[in-house]
Amino acid sequence: MPDLYELLGVPRDASPEDIKRAYRRQARQHHPDAGGDEETFKQITHAYQVLSEPQKRARYDRFGDDGTPQGRGAGQDPFGFGQGGFGGIGDVIDAFFGSAFGGQPSGGGRQRTTPGRDVLVGVELTLEDVVTGVRREVEVEVASACDQCGGSGSASGRPPSACGTCGGAGQVQRVVRTAFGQLATAAPCSACEGSGRQVGDPCTGCGGEGRRTQRRTLGVDVPAGVEEGDRLRVSGAGEAGRQGAPPGDLYVEVRLRRHEWFERDGRDLVAEINVPVTQAALGGTVTVPTVDGSVAEVTVPAGTQTGQELFVRRAGLPSSASGRRGDLRLVVRVEVPTDLDGEQRELLARLAELRGEPLAADGRGLFTRLREAFR
Repeated sequence: MPDLYELLGVPRDASPEDIKRAYRRQARQHHPDAGGDEETFKQITHAYQVLSEPQKRARYDRFGDDGTPQGRGAGQDPFGFGQGGFGGIGDVIDAFFGSAFGGQPSGGGRQRTTPGRDVLVGVELTLEDVVTGVRREVEVEVASACDQCGGSGSASGRPPSACGTCGGAGQVQRVVRTAFGQLATAAPCSACEGSGRQVGDPCTGCGGEGRRTQRRTLGVDVPAGVEEGDRLRVSGAGEAGRQGAPPGDLYVEVRLRRHEWFERDGRDLVAEINVPVTQAALGGTVTVPTVDGSVAEVTVPAGTQTGQELFVRRAGLPSSASGRRGDLRLVVRVEVPTDLDGEQRELLARLAELRGEPLAADGRGLFTRLREAFR
């Protein structure tokens, strides 16, 4: 067996970091999947296993090495994976490329648990609900933990073991030859769907998934002051994960139903009110409903014009943060009577005369009379 230091190309006083860097460099060059020599790769892997562990390195420096990788027995991986410094072929490729397959080291049966997906549903609210807050029930059809196996996916309840196809890595990796040289690729393992785990005795109710689609009804507390498009999160109420993995979350999106009288403008509510022409001219009060279900008395100042706004303070919608409410804004529309009797018409005519406002006795309008004047 060649000298282990010479195999890695490092001096006998090399630091652990130097040994690790040297092994990575040699592994890139000699790995069989990258076109290297299998026997040489075996030797440099064994050299790294010995020299990277202080006790093995000290024993080697004193007594030498018989060329047999420590802990290797008959029928084990010829490259010495599993008990030494690496856990599997994925770790060797990670050493090549610095975990280029997604940022996570992939070797050694490290199983991954992928949470279930989040679920989005909508809930329709009235403006009255926004003022007070409300509890609503929402119905979702989503993958839930299997009640037959308790979500484990196993008929006996035993936890899943490492996937036999990917060794628990959750992905299958390979190095292929191309016209441009060697190319390393990785893809999720189809056998375990990327989880790195497999159930030995699948549950008959869910086929080993640990979940199955069910329809559920959930109660959701909606706080006062929510806005159109707000999303409320219910933690853990989403899709169940495979084989006992954590569930996703449920998001409830708020939709506001159009109100019969009120329009929403931020925290303010806006409504139109009709004010008789006499009241607009002389002033008075009007009674208006509020979103709370009560009524409010509003003063109409004398001389109020169409389009003018009157306010009922703090009768709008609350803020979800502070609870402070907006206003109710009333847009005035002056109502002109159209069904005057003789006495009413006479009174209005007298008012026009007193105010110096000429009327067309024959019913012709101002523009008609002007047009005739310039003929």
